Amino acid sequence: MSTDAPALSPARTLATAGRVLRQLRHDPRTVALLLIVPVLMITLLRFVFDGDAGTFDAIGASLLGIFPMITMFLVTSIATLRERTSGTLERLLAMPLGKGDLIAGYALAFGTVAVAQSLLAAALSVWALGLDVVGSPWLLLLVALLDALLGTALGLFVSAFAASEFQAVQFMPAVIFPQLLLCGLFTPRDRMHPALEAVSDVLPMSYAVDGMNQVLAHTDITADFYRDILIVAGCALLVLCLGAATLRRRTV
Repeated sequence: MSTDAPALSPARTLATAGRVLRQLRHDPRTVALLLIVPVLMITLLRFVFDGDAGTFDAIGASLLGIFPMITMFLVTSIATLRERTSGTLERLLAMPLGKGDLIAGYALAFGTVAVAQSLLAAALSVWALGLDVVGSPWLLLLVALLDALLGTALGLFVSAFAASEFQAVQFMPAVIFPQLLLCGLFTPRDRMHPALEAVSDVLPMSYAVDGMNQVLAHTDITADFYRDILIVAGCALLVLCLGAATLRRRTV
């Protein structure tokens, strides 16, 4: 019986990230899902509200934070489950590779993809589609990256409880949809039923949307913005730790 590597190793983490990125490079459908679909959806949304630019400004910034979380959740949960069911994960953990190395490598690899995804979506929205942002567009990018890491962490976590790729996708209504409905995208959270508002206060997507709205409305970095990004980053780190704790070699 093998044991986990004693400590998190930068070399092992980078090697894991490189392997994941090489696999993604040879999977054009996944690359299209990660890079092209969010851009197409934001473009479609812009022309849906072609006669009401204010509505696009209000919703577009929020979606820049929501799309990375959704796409990274889907891709990461399915990719991790596929490696476990194929036996790849068992072979990797039989080597001097700890769970922390594996989780950190996945986070680094998908975080790298998230940089490209967020840059494309933010640049298109601000400079091509006319999204009116009062604050710095780079702050939009920061929130989008944190959301992508959170989606990656959630995907790694739920993959431990799925026995098939179909089951991994089934976690989306349970994990993502409630956050989407309660994050303030459709109606301000303070106008919801008090019980729903209380639930939304503990969901990380609510703070992702709040952070985007802070950039949309303020030229300077506000205290609420710092609070929002710290909560999203903290949730991502917590779920990554839970993902490492629940990572199993094989799905039974």
